[in-house]
Parts: sequence; structure tokens; C-alpha cells
Amino acid sequence: MEVSEIFGWTGRALLVDLSTGITKRIELEREVLLKFMGGRGLGAKIVYDGVDPRTDPFHRDNILVFAVGPLTATKVYTSGRYCVVSKSPLTGGLFYSSSGGFFGASLKKAGYDAIIIRGRASDSVYLYIDDEEVKLEKASHLWGKGTKEVREILKRDLGREFRVVCIGPAGENLVRYACIVNDISNAAGRGGLGAVMGSKNLKAIAVRGSRKVRVADPDALNDLMEKAKIRVIWNPILDKALAYYGTSSLVNIINEHGMLPTRNFQLGYFEEADAISGETLRERIFVKRASCYNCPVACKRITRTKSMGGEGPEYETIGSLGSMLMIGDIEKVAEINYLCNDLGLDTISTGVTIACAMELSERGVIDEKIEWGDAEKVKELVGKIAAREGIGNELAEGSKRFAEKYGMSECAMHVKGLELAMYDPRGAFGQALSYATSNRGGCHLNAYMIAVEVLGVPYLMDRFSPTGKPPIVVYLQNLAAAIDSMVLCKFMAFEFDDEMFANFLSAVTGENYTQETVVKTGERIWNLERVFNIRAGIEPSQDTLPSRLLSPLQNGPCKGKVPPLRQMLQEYYYVRGWREDGIPTAEKLKELGIEPPEGWE
Repeated sequence: MEVSEIFGWTGRALLVDLSTGITKRIELEREVLLKFMGGRGLGAKIVYDGVDPRTDPFHRDNILVFAVGPLTATKVYTSGRYCVVSKSPLTGGLFYSSSGGFFGASLKKAGYDAIIIRGRASDSVYLYIDDEEVKLEKASHLWGKGTKEVREILKRDLGREFRVVCIGPAGENLVRYACIVNDISNAAGRGGLGAVMGSKNLKAIAVRGSRKVRVADPDALNDLMEKAKIRVIWNPILDKALAYYGTSSLVNIINEHGMLPTRNFQLGYFEEADAISGETLRERIFVKRASCYNCPVACKRITRTKSMGGEGPEYETIGSLGSMLMIGDIEKVAEINYLCNDLGLDTISTGVTIACAMELSERGVIDEKIEWGDAEKVKELVGKIAAREGIGNELAEGSKRFAEKYGMSECAMHVKGLELAMYDPRGAFGQALSYATSNRGGCHLNAYMIAVEVLGVPYLMDRFSPTGKPPIVVYLQNLAAAIDSMVLCKFMAFEFDDEMFANFLSAVTGENYTQETVVKTGERIWNLERVFNIRAGIEPSQDTLPSRLLSPLQNGPCKGKVPPLRQMLQEYYYVRGWREDGIPTAEKLKELGIEPPEGWE
């Protein structure tokens, strides 16, 4: 497919070999774009084809991909996102992490669907992209600095129009859950891909783009966006809850359902939840709303405490750095969040790992004294984790490795090595299945069953029943993979379904997308990730939850409830068309257009 014939996509990728310093533009195959779309899917295909599943994530042979999708930088709402894909140092599997803000749109406008990064630089560098001009520059003056200062230096030196992604000290020091930060505090947060970037001595990428994205049918897209605007305005979650309180609007809701992880998931109800809720955030530290590229919701919060300022905290951060650690003060949670953002740490994994350490300290398993609710100690630990100093060096490995070292695996709240997000699965059986089967590990976004089990979108299901959950989980996992490959914000799924997404894609690309092809694309990506992970050693036996979460809570709305995981898994595998042991069949892979690995049955 010639670049001149493409709508939506640019048809080009930038290949960067850090070992040699050589950069070159390559054309992407039409078949790959149609089968894997962009973003998560395109990145997964590139890593799947180019990385041996047994490769150490920190080895120079690992590949790091920054990818956007066919809808990026168009009129479609939330189309400024990007995905980073690589082999994760936290889980050992094929991993994607996505981020909002403005970087994705700038990358697309510079003329690229992806940046493919190989090798390792001999010294610290940053990648400079200004439309056609591409070069690697020395970054010794940036090494060791926090993400905020790096962004300010590069925008000052290069121009305010440049958009910057970078790592902090955590990524430089290979903390296994280091993130990649862009704009104020948007982050490709999960899975430690910031550490992969650090292992390559790549400190930052600065992009400025001026191209317009070619759209196949501008009139059709304009009509779709007029309808979309009305639907967003009338959606109570998008235009009311998220717009007014941001994601922190969930704190009191989830707490009242007995599902707010507290004291390292020992409890599901936090008595001080209101003190860290969205309502309290708005009352005490809220400054103004902020938005990502082309987003009408503007769910982000610019905040300020008495001594610090920044963005957030979001719901997940409030849970992981608040209730999980028994910290009931929104200002203290916000300040720990600001620190994590600047050092380049995933707030979920940071909080869950420190909660594990608090429990081990309370039990006398470790000598370090770390008490529940001690915010100042948490700040100290965050700094030590990023620098890998003292006990921080152990905590930098993540909760799974940390707990295993002390023979206390049951205290690590993770799935497949990824720390769990902030919904106790004993209060939502579909979410339990989603956690257990996620290719990423303890991820709440694939699939977000809280929508149907708590929020009632598009309808409300009995959260304590397994009935009907596996097919919904499979569908939402497939749809999520497709949304991550367009690349759009998953909040759009609170209003738009697969038909609307197909219409967006058809208008932009000129290809005939349908509800079926959108979901089938997601299914193809899901299966590709699954195959890579199995070959990397993540066996189906890891489709489970921590033993603590397969035991009932003793009080609250979820008292006595335990998700029947084994029962749901059997049906889940059946719906997926996999073998009874959870391995995709060669027949299923061929049906999806994936060539089975040699010897795969």
C-alpha cells in the first residue's frame, strides 16, 4: 500500500537502532495495519515478530515500540493517546501501556504510526523528531533529573510546541514498575516499560509535528461527531461525574460497595474514605480541570496542597496510596502522587508493594519499621525505591519478588506479577475473572467489569453471581484491545459501542469496518499476546487470584463472598475457543489469521 493511498494511518514507522545510532523510515505493510490496526495491536505484532519470548526484558534485543492508531489526531474524541509495547520486566510477558495527553497526536502529525526502538545506546541520549528531521542527541545533562525538569528543559531548549515523553530516576535505575511520563503527569504507567527505556539509555523523546491526518470521508466524520457530541453531553458519567469530580468520583461509590482495597486487601471498606474522596479533593486541593487532546470530558484535576502542586490524584492512585496504606488525608495522598510522577513510578504498583512491606513489617518478618498510615515514611520509601537505596532496592522489584524473598507470597496482591488495581474482586465476580485472565496481569481495564457490575453501564448485572459473566468478559477484553489499537480513551466506551467505533474507523480510513471486524481485531490481538506470554513462561495456571482474594471478607457488604473462579474459567476458555487447559488451539489461531508457532497444537 503506497503512503499516498492511505487514509487515517501514515503507513510509516521510524526505526531507531540505539546501538549504532542509525535511524530510518520504513513502510508498514497494509495487511499488518488492517489486521492489527495500530497502537496496542501494531506494537504487539512488532514485538511478537521481533523478540524471542525468552529474552530478558533488559537485554538490548528487547524492542520498545511507541505506537498510535488510525484515529489518532483526528476529530474523533480522545484521539491523542499512544501505546508503548515491549516485554515487561515486571511480568515477563508481552505488555502494553497507554497514555493520554498530547504526545500521541504530535507523533502522528510528524508522520509516523510507530517508533520502533532497538539496541542500547553507549551513553544517555534523547530522540529528537521535528517532522522529517530525526536525530539522537546526548542527554547527560538530563540524566538523574525528574520528569518535570526534563520536560521543562527540553521545551525551553527546543520550543514550546514540542511534546515530550521521558523517564525519571526510577526508569534509569531499572525499577521494575517505572513508568513513562508525558505532559504534566500523563503516564504509560503499568508494567515497568519506563525501566525498559532506561535499560536502553534513552531518557526522552521530543516530537513536533505539523502534518494533517488524511481522512477518507470528512463529511461522514463531521456528521458522526455531531451525534457523538450530543451523546457525550447527555451521558451522566462522562458529562457529570467525570467532568465534575474526575475519576476520584469513584472513591465513595466503591467504598460503599465494600470493594475499596484497604490495608493490603485485608479489608474492603475504609472508614476514612470520605477524607480522600473526589468530593474532598474538590473542596480542599482542586485548582482547575484539565483535558487531554480533543477530549470534551476533561476529567483531569490540577491540584495544589499547601506546599506542592501537580495533577491528580486519580482514583487508582487514591486507592493504592490512600486506603491500601491506611492514609486518610487527601493532601498527603496527593503529595505522594506528585513525587511518584516526578520520579517516574507507577502509583498502583508503588502503593501495593509498600502495602505488602507494611504487612510484613507488622508481622515482624522484616526489620524495617513501616507503620500503617505513616505518610512521611511512605514518601521516604518512594524516594528510596526510585534510587534503589536500602530496602527500596528490594521494593523496586515489585510485590511478588519482594514477598517471595521473605517466604510470604500470600501477602503480595498481584496477578502474573502485576499489582492489582483498586477494586476488591470479592465484590464483583466478573472483575475477578477479568483480573485472573488479563494478559497484562492484575489489570482493571481489560475488561472493566465495574461498568456492568457497579455502575450499570450499559445495564446492571448481579455482582455476586457468575451467571453470564465469562461471555461478557471475553467481549469486553476484545473490545478493549480494539479501542487500545485505534487508539482512544476507554472512557468513550461508557457511551459508544462497537458499532460507533466501526463507523469512526470507516469514515477515517475508508475501509469497511463493522461491529464484527472491530471485535475480531481485538480478539486477534488478545490471542497473539496470549501465545507470546505462554511461550515466555506465563502458563494458564497463573489465571488466578492471590489466595487472600479467594477467601471471604469477614465484614462489610461483601462478607462471606468468594468468586467461583474455577467455574468461571472453564466457561471462559470455552467461549474463547481454547483448550480446556487455557491454551489457544492452532485452529483458533489460524481462524484469526495468526500463524501458530512451530509445534503448536
